[in-house]
Amino acid sequence: RDRFGFFMEGSLKPLMSTRKGIFLCGAGSGPVDIPEAVTHGSSAAALSGEVLKDSRNTETSAKKYPGEKRVKGTEARIGVFICHCGINIASVVDVKAVAEYAKSLPGVVYSEHTIYTCSQDTQKRIKELIGEHNLNRIVVASCTPRTHEDLFQETLREGGLNKYLFEMTDIREQCSWVHQNEPEPATEKAKALVRGSVAKAQYLEPLQLKTIPVNNNALVVGGGITGMTASLSLARQGFKVHLIEKESELGGNMHFLNREINGEDWQEFLKEKIREVKEEELIDIHFSNNIKSVSGSIGNFTTALDDDETVIDHGVIIIATGAKEYEPGNFLYGKNRNVITQRSLEFEIDKREKFGTVVMIQCVGSRDDEHNYCSRVCCSEAIKNAITIREKDPDSNVYILYRDIRTYTIRELFYRKARELGVKFIHFPDEEYPEVKENENMLSIKVKNTVINDYVTLDCDLLVLSAGIEATKDTNRRLAELMKLPLDEHGNFMEAHIKLRPVDFANEGMFVCGMAHSPKNTEENIMQGVAAAGRASTILSKDFLEVGGVVSVINEEKCASCLTCIRECIFSAPFINKNGKAEVDPAGCQGCGNCASACPAGAIQLLTFTDEQECALVKNILSVNEKSVVEIK
Repeated sequence: RDRFGFFMEGSLKPLMSTRKGIFLCGAGSGPVDIPEAVTHGSSAAALSGEVLKDSRNTETSAKKYPGEKRVKGTEARIGVFICHCGINIASVVDVKAVAEYAKSLPGVVYSEHTIYTCSQDTQKRIKELIGEHNLNRIVVASCTPRTHEDLFQETLREGGLNKYLFEMTDIREQCSWVHQNEPEPATEKAKALVRGSVAKAQYLEPLQLKTIPVNNNALVVGGGITGMTASLSLARQGFKVHLIEKESELGGNMHFLNREINGEDWQEFLKEKIREVKEEELIDIHFSNNIKSVSGSIGNFTTALDDDETVIDHGVIIIATGAKEYEPGNFLYGKNRNVITQRSLEFEIDKREKFGTVVMIQCVGSRDDEHNYCSRVCCSEAIKNAITIREKDPDSNVYILYRDIRTYTIRELFYRKARELGVKFIHFPDEEYPEVKENENMLSIKVKNTVINDYVTLDCDLLVLSAGIEATKDTNRRLAELMKLPLDEHGNFMEAHIKLRPVDFANEGMFVCGMAHSPKNTEENIMQGVAAAGRASTILSKDFLEVGGVVSVINEEKCASCLTCIRECIFSAPFINKNGKAEVDPAGCQGCGNCASACPAGAIQLLTFTDEQECALVKNILSVNEKSVVEIK
C-alpha cells in the first residue's frame, strides 16, 4: 500500500497491482467519483478477460427459466409491491396506506409494502407469490426504472412470467424526494401514480425476443494511446480488431508528452505500446484512412473506409478520436518566440540548461466564456514542468499565475513539492487575466495579486501558457452524423449516462473513451480505453444476441410511406421494405418512440407504450374518481 493506505498500482500500469493477476478498481487505489469507479470496474473486468480468454465459457451453463404462463386472453391478476426504500420513500410517503389503497383497484389480487423490494429476499417472495396467487402482471412502486427495471423483469422470468408484463412506478424521485415537506400530498400523488400503473398493467401483453448472430470483430476509431489500449485489450481477449487511424503513424497526442508528473518516461512507454500494437496478429491497422459510411446495428455493423476499397464487418464500434490543444489567440502567442505552451515546453526543457525567469499562466482556453469547463490536466502539467525546471536550474525563477489550482488526488503532493522548491504561485481574479507586453528582449507581465490586492509586474525570459484541451470538432461532427451519435455543446461525444454508463453510447454496440469524451490525463485515457474494451467484450463474447421487446412496430395497412419515421429516427432503425412500406429493424431500434409520436398516420406503436396503454396510464392518474379504473374507449 502507499503512504495513505491505498493499494499501489504498477509503474505506468493503471489498475494493475504490484502482483500479477490482481487488478484494482474503484476507491481502493485512490479517491474517485462514481463515473471513474464504474469505469475502473469495466477495466478490471477487461484485464481479467485477457487472462481468462482461453477458458471463456468452459465452466458456464445457460440459465434455465420455467415455462411462461399463458396470459393472452386471460383476466388480469395484478400483484402490487410498494417499497419503503429504507427511509428514502417511507419517511415522506405513507407506503402502508398506498399498499392498502392498491388493494381496492380493479384487477389487483395482491398488494403489500416491503422495506426493500429490490432485495434478494423480496425477489424470492415475489416469485413465490406469482405462483401462490396466480399473478400474471406485476406493478412495483419504488425508485427509478432506469436502475432497477431489469432486475424486476428478471424476477418475473424466474417466476414464469414474460418480463414485459411488468410496470414500474417511480414514487421516490417523483413523490418523496420532490415533496419532502408535504407528506400528505406526496402520499396522494403516490396513490395516483400507482392507480395509473395498475390501469396500464391491465393492457400489458407478453412480447417475444428474437436472436441475431454476432460478428465477433471490433472497429476502433483513433490510434492514440486510448485507441491502442482498447485495441490491445480486445485482441488479448481473443477478438479481431480493425484500428482506423487518419494519420500515417500511431500515438496521437502522446507524442507531445515527455514524462509523467512522477518522472516516469512516457515516450519509452509509447514506443513499447506502438510496437505491441503493430506486432499483434489480431489487430489490422488502417493508416491514413477515414470512415466513409456506417450501416447496421449492434452485433452486425458494416463500415466502408474512404480509400474506396476497404469494407469492414464488425460487431462493435469504439470511438477514441482524441482531442487537441487549444491554440491561444492572445498573450502574444504566435507573435513572440518566447511565448509557448506547456506542450512545447515538455521537450524544450531537455534542450536548455538555464531558464532565467519563467512565468506560467493557467486556464488559457479553459473555464472561460467559450470553454466553460476545466481541462483537467493543465495544473498538473504546469507543476510538473515547474518542478523539472527548478531541479535542473536551481537559480531559475518560476512563477505560476492561477485562478484555481486543481491538482486532484496524489498530484497534491507535487503541488506541495513545487512550493518547497521555491516555485511562486500568484492568484489573480477570475475576471482579470494578466497583461503581457514586449519589453526589449524580455516579456513584461502585469498581474493583480489578490493576496496583497495590488498589481505586480514580472519581467521574464519565457512565458508558458497552460493551454486547455478542446474537441476536434470537425472530426467529431462528421462521425456523429455518420453514426447518429450525440455531441455536447463543446463538440465532445456524450455518454449514455454519466454515472451508470460512462463509456457507452445510447446507441447499443457503440462506445466512447479517452479525450473524445472529455479532457483527461494519460492514465485516465488508458483506463477508459480498457473500460471500453471491457464493455465491448460483453457483446463480442456472445455468438447470439436477443433483440426486440420495447421497439416500434408499424401497421403496413396504415403506412403511407411518407418517410417521416426515417427522417425522425436518430438510430436509422426504420427502412422501406420490399412492399414499399416502412418497417423497423428491431436490432437497431432503441425504443425512444420518436417515430411513433411523429407518424402522421398513427401507423406506429411503441410496444409497452402503446396508445391504449398510455391512455390508461394518464387518464387514471388524472382520474377524479380515485376508487375505480377508468375504461379506455
